Amino acid sequence: MIDEIRSLLKNGTWILVKRSDLQKPIGCKWIYKRKIEVTGTEKLRYKARLVAKGYSQKEGIDYNEVFSPVVKHSSIRILMALVAQMDWELHQMDVKTAFLHGGLEETIYMMQPEGFIAPGDEDKVCLLKRSLYGLKQSSRQWYLTFDEEMYRLGFRKSKFDGCVYIKYKNEVSVAWLLLYVDDMLIAGPNIEEIQCIKRQLNSVFEMKDLGCAKRILGIDIIRDRKERKLWLMQSDYIGRMLNKYQMNNSKGVSTPLSQQFKLSANQSPKTESERKEMDLIPYSNIVGSLMYTMVCTRPDLAQAMSVVSRYMSDPGKSHWQAVKWVMRYAKQSQGVGIMYGGVEDTDNNPLVGYCDSDYAANLDNRKSQSGYIFTFFGSAVSWKSGLQFVVALSTTEAEYISLTEAVKESKWLKGIISDFGIKQKSVNISCDSSGALCLAKHQVFHERSKHIDVRMHFIRDEVDKGDVKVVKISTDHNPADMLTKALPTAKFDYCLELVNVVRK
Repeated sequence: MIDEIRSLLKNGTWILVKRSDLQKPIGCKWIYKRKIEVTGTEKLRYKARLVAKGYSQKEGIDYNEVFSPVVKHSSIRILMALVAQMDWELHQMDVKTAFLHGGLEETIYMMQPEGFIAPGDEDKVCLLKRSLYGLKQSSRQWYLTFDEEMYRLGFRKSKFDGCVYIKYKNEVSVAWLLLYVDDMLIAGPNIEEIQCIKRQLNSVFEMKDLGCAKRILGIDIIRDRKERKLWLMQSDYIGRMLNKYQMNNSKGVSTPLSQQFKLSANQSPKTESERKEMDLIPYSNIVGSLMYTMVCTRPDLAQAMSVVSRYMSDPGKSHWQAVKWVMRYAKQSQGVGIMYGGVEDTDNNPLVGYCDSDYAANLDNRKSQSGYIFTFFGSAVSWKSGLQFVVALSTTEAEYISLTEAVKESKWLKGIISDFGIKQKSVNISCDSSGALCLAKHQVFHERSKHIDVRMHFIRDEVDKGDVKVVKISTDHNPADMLTKALPTAKFDYCLELVNVVRK
């Protein structure tokens, strides 16, 4: 706590002033945490942080804009694929007390921190000069400060991801920096260039050099440079989650969701006693924890999480049984992650997409389930599974809508890989529906497709321009199949193998 106060005073976070009758000061409190740092060896560190009680801020008085971008997980995975494939250097840095670097545009008063009230000035309050942790606008103010400094240091920001910064020399990209709040990944082929960037950052901010990247956002980065392979895994995170919810001794299962589960809203509690019983179960907490795992490194969980998350507002016992099944699968597959690299034959089109749908999958509103997955140098970098926004009237229409979602994602992915130095003329997207492929290429089946929303037909423009190629794939070899329905174990394992989701 003393270290934290010293840091706050050193950064000029506040000045003591007389209390204003025009504006009520917000409160503050201490937050304590035990952190495990990975710097060569794991080290336990005790940390205290003073945070403002931002929930008491009033919009228009204490804050206006609060939005702050963070790097997309797809961008991180694309970088990992390139690091493994090209044998680039990958380092990590952390900004000490990042939010304190951001200034404040509003006038905010705060109570003096408990235990550190200035003697003789007990009646005074803190006039904040820096964006303290806990304030609603802190993250935004830090990002604006960082963005301004990166521009001054000669970096250019990606047009496709506001937290990807590119260092150029003679109009050639030489290094990339990815920012997630105060965590940074720096990658590039030249270690001298990375060291230069570190010195530049240290001259502006108080930084912590973590060396070669080993863990970021709870994701373990395991690398074998000799084999040019890299794994992204969350086995530690999953272990802690299983232990927290007392599922660490459960019996494992081989698929995320069994075909026996037919979930619907009709299985929600019918009586008040049933609802009170379900209120004692941490359904939303567990689904949220599993969702984070799925978003980071586990496309195999996408379909299951899409299903169980529909009932978070009013879960029943059947829904809870399904969530426990997903947890049992997480235990069984704790050591599973995505492997990047190790590809010898790299053609000119490393980015490839797959899409699929399950017609009228939702028993409540009969909407279809869409799913797509993109691989980069053979490994998964982007995926999605979710209900379609309209009710499809045929399997062809459901597949066409799924193809539309995949094409939209391909445009972004094609743009972001160009910022990483990979120029790809067109993206192949594989679909197992002949009808959807015909619709994408030609204005056929008019009587059966004239009702389809005109915005879906933008696929044809993309195909005509050559930005996208839609190709036929057998259902047996389509990895997106696991994103739309519960599969038998053998087919499910084969889908994972196709996108390099493996056990380390």
